[in-house]
Amino acid sequence: MRLRADQLLPPQHSRYYFYGDDHDAIFEAADALLAAGSDAEGVICMRLDVSELARFEEASKNLGLFGPSPCYALVRNAQSATPKQGEHLKKLLASDLSEHRLIVCAPGVDWKKALHKQLKADPTLPQCEFHLPDEAGFARWLEREVAASGLQMAPDTVTWMAERLCGMRLAARQLIERLKWYDNGAGEPLGLDVVGELLGERAPGALEDWCHATAMRQPEAVHLCVRLLNEQQVAEVQMVSWLGTRLQQLLMYLWFQAKRDRNPLMAAKVFGEARQKVPAEAACWRGSELREALAEVVRAEKLVKGASIEEKRTVIEGLTRRLVAGAA
Repeated sequence: MRLRADQLLPPQHSRYYFYGDDHDAIFEAADALLAAGSDAEGVICMRLDVSELARFEEASKNLGLFGPSPCYALVRNAQSATPKQGEHLKKLLASDLSEHRLIVCAPGVDWKKALHKQLKADPTLPQCEFHLPDEAGFARWLEREVAASGLQMAPDTVTWMAERLCGMRLAARQLIERLKWYDNGAGEPLGLDVVGELLGERAPGALEDWCHATAMRQPEAVHLCVRLLNEQQVAEVQMVSWLGTRLQQLLMYLWFQAKRDRNPLMAAKVFGEARQKVPAEAACWRGSELREALAEVVRAEKLVKGASIEEKRTVIEGLTRRLVAGAA
């Protein structure tokens, strides 16, 4: 039985199966279902790993002194179930749960997994698939969240946030909560300066150019590095943080690509303008090279934070030269 996300509340069933690539949306819907009616007297609520199914089974069968108590349980990681745990889960889902509620979540499940195929094929099991939103869909969602919060933002600020947080609903909500402290109830529009500061992405455009050139292993990266350090006075810690984030994205992109993920960019949490650049950048590296490069970045970060008497600018420039020189 296929359900849409807007059909889940109020709860009409005693068992649910949620899966898909949008982890935040899966757990948001599951938490809402778990909470619905949980304030009634005697209701037991629990969040379980798939290895703890016996706890729900025991609680749902416990008659108690004054009769049985409804038990609502959320299983967080069905995608990690062993064959034995999978059989146990199927047995529970096939049992008479009556007044109980079992919500099974399998975020990012392998589509070839036998348990997933069997649950998905069950026509009696209420189930819902959560897809990662595209950029336009996420932007519309973010606009609604900002409007509901009462914050005032310029349209270009919301667009900028959507590009950098695409798909990350939890991070977006946390940012909105933090931004409320900067509004002070004045109702004045918040600009890119405040939002960029909170996201840690307030920096000259040349910083992104340097990250891209380094990721592409282009000699031009050394010149851009010197410009950032000498002309624009960008902090060395910020430079190494940005570069480390980019290389980590490349490594995750290659990993999901090797697993034949349907959308490795989304799975690797690549957002903003980097989404147009990462595929070409990743083609310049092997996985082993990226792991070594990230180790280099970690060492450089320690040095610029005071673990060496070497000049910080020299550390960053040397890091750039080594990463570029490693190209075949």
